[in-house]
Amino acid sequence: MYPNLYYAFKDLFGVEWTFLRFVNSFGFFVAIAFIISAVVLANELRRKSKQGLFAPTEMQVMVGQPATFFDVALNFLLGFLLGYKIVALFIMSSSATEDPQQFIFSTIGSWPAGIGLGLLFAGMKWWEKHKQKLDKPEKRTVRIWPHDRVGEITILALIFGLLGAKIFDIFENWGDFLKRPSDYIFSAKGLTFYGGLILAGLAIWWYAKKHKIGFWHLNDAMAPTMMLAYSLGRIGCQVSGDGDWGINNVSPKPFNWLPDWMWSYTYPHNVNEVGEPIPGCMGKYCNELNTGVFPTPFYEIVGCFILFLLILSLRNKFKVPGTLFGFYLMLNGLERFFIEKIRVNIRLNIFGLHPTQAEVISSLLFLSGLAIWIVLKRKAAPSGKSDLS
Repeated sequence: MYPNLYYAFKDLFGVEWTFLRFVNSFGFFVAIAFIISAVVLANELRRKSKQGLFAPTEMQVMVGQPATFFDVALNFLLGFLLGYKIVALFIMSSSATEDPQQFIFSTIGSWPAGIGLGLLFAGMKWWEKHKQKLDKPEKRTVRIWPHDRVGEITILALIFGLLGAKIFDIFENWGDFLKRPSDYIFSAKGLTFYGGLILAGLAIWWYAKKHKIGFWHLNDAMAPTMMLAYSLGRIGCQVSGDGDWGINNVSPKPFNWLPDWMWSYTYPHNVNEVGEPIPGCMGKYCNELNTGVFPTPFYEIVGCFILFLLILSLRNKFKVPGTLFGFYLMLNGLERFFIEKIRVNIRLNIFGLHPTQAEVISSLLFLSGLAIWIVLKRKAAPSGKSDLS
């Protein structure tokens, strides 16, 4: 396992670059997932625009104005935060930054680096506006297509996705949260995918409505994107060993050619530092599970990538807007429901039944997808539309 990129480069390339300790493996792959998925989404939106399914919106912008106090102050604040925390990781003593995650969520930082970078960012914004300043600022009308807004959509998905994932993790572990609230609120660990999916979905719905983007066509464009993002994000879970593994698995391998780690894995050097100490290992991340477990993140990496390819290959078969999204919800719900059968998770108590939170939400997602499919198909039927969806 590679809790951060320092361990990965040390093991794979034999180099010890200390600064890579600050790049968390899970966060790295989540970032990669967002970047690649944003590219896929932009291509899907561009393709739908060429098909005449989207229309641009017009907005008026002022050109040639000097930088406002708000522009300068906002850039100073951004630069200050980056300097106070990120630059501080590289210039402060190792005793303060030994645990990068704990450092980021603490109040410790470098005031000189924060103020210096803040002034630099503020100055760059002022200079940028100064170069574009006109004697008489003018109002211009620009046309913006949905694929031009992918950056904003991605940022919304990132912010509200992480917020929703954290909130749902707190809800899922409510009893433990009440005992140790700071361990949950000020920790980068503990993220629940479905919480992120739901809250990010609501934020994007609001954004689409505000900018008059066809809601169901946008959802259809996001269907393959979200399945791909989930598959890529799970790479971070598997590589870092963040606890999203399966139940104990001591049964023999079904196929001799199957590598041991694909069937039963102990997650040595996992980022959660769970399990027994590894003999001879010194420092952080020196634990591994004493019993092999199902590597469920790996199964989801492969399974969800196959589902992404399936959705991508069938997307032109779905003629009724929104039905592809319904299809995605059903596949997503089925995949997660069945992986929960071999995955470690906290169980709820609902009328004597003991499902996991993910089993409840995945069931609701499947039913929601089925309902969307049926309702939209029936609404489209009177117009004479017929398709294979």
